[in-house]
Amino acid sequence: MPTDCSTSIGQVETRHVVLFDEQNPLRLRSGAQLTRVEVAYETYGTLDADAGNAVFLCHALTGDAHAAGLQDSDDPKTLGWWDNLVGPGKPLDTDKLFVICPNLLGGCRGTTGPSSTNPDTGEAYGLDFPLLQMTDFVAVHRALMRHLGIERLLAAVGGSLGGMQVLQWATEAPEEVGHPLVIAASSRLTAQNIAFSAVARAAIMQDPGFAEGRYLAEGSSPEMGLSIARMMAHITYLSEQAMDEKFGRRFQQAESRGGFGVDFAVESYLAHQGVSFLGRFDALSYLYLTRAMDYFDPFADPKAVERLRAAGTHVLVISFDSDWRFSTAHSRRIVRILTDGRVPVSFREITSPWGHDSFLLELPDYHRTVRAFVEHAGDRIFPHAGRSSLSSGDGNWR
Repeated sequence: MPTDCSTSIGQVETRHVVLFDEQNPLRLRSGAQLTRVEVAYETYGTLDADAGNAVFLCHALTGDAHAAGLQDSDDPKTLGWWDNLVGPGKPLDTDKLFVICPNLLGGCRGTTGPSSTNPDTGEAYGLDFPLLQMTDFVAVHRALMRHLGIERLLAAVGGSLGGMQVLQWATEAPEEVGHPLVIAASSRLTAQNIAFSAVARAAIMQDPGFAEGRYLAEGSSPEMGLSIARMMAHITYLSEQAMDEKFGRRFQQAESRGGFGVDFAVESYLAHQGVSFLGRFDALSYLYLTRAMDYFDPFADPKAVERLRAAGTHVLVISFDSDWRFSTAHSRRIVRILTDGRVPVSFREITSPWGHDSFLLELPDYHRTVRAFVEHAGDRIFPHAGRSSLSSGDGNWR
């Protein structure tokens, strides 16, 4: 489902800002601290004089700050990862909204992470980088929001790991997030999800090129392990139906060549995904970000729901019926906990054959749902938006 570049927001620039330094270090939930945190981010649209039209995007595991527009006006391959959702006239309408998307803490696309230089040693942190929790990602997001002069967001939107960040932010500081939108996410990973990430990390760490996390200093790279991790992850992002429709049992060549090389079309696809991933992502970031997902459990805080209820925050939770990585059961758990805690919550399960990747695609029912929720949130900005399309609790939008 390619995006038409002619509807894109146009060429954009990734900006950088240092949000924490030696005089103002970032203190992590673990007790460790970082004395320099630089953040890469992009913005789209214009911030209103009262800063009341800001929407914050939180990206998924291997995403980055480049959510919309083109980094190179002559190269459509540089289109942002959520360009079908963000732009003029799109569900996150940049003619009316000011949309912010940073690369998260621990990432490898311009924001401080384990591959960044440790100011104490002059070398890459490697495994000396402190372990992260979801609240640490949010602490940096909140600092960026303050840097931009915004006290309260109209909405925060995220899919997968991004949805987890939104949920953490909403339960931690609901007064800052007017309308959280949690898409294809989980409030607590199952053993199966933890197991997938454990195997991916093992593939990386057991690669000889990993060099006990010092591969950047030693000039090696765990390329085989990282590509295998990516290949396995891609299997979980697609539904069985999507893989059958896309590949079936077709051979890569006209006829089977036999042996143990790449013979089926699906094998070729996975091999390509593994190799192409090496040029844009770092193995250490993969370790740190997946581990933060494993430990995520915001409702373990007994006051989390109470804070949401007191703030009167209205949450929207979206799942996709063919997503088996973060199935609808994960979303229903969030809805059930919020409903039991008397927090206003709407829920929508979207029909899609594309599995977990559906949250990145241009699906009409999905986009209508996002548009209606954001317009409901910003009825000052969207004067014709009505409230009749919302229902609360474990139901669907009418």
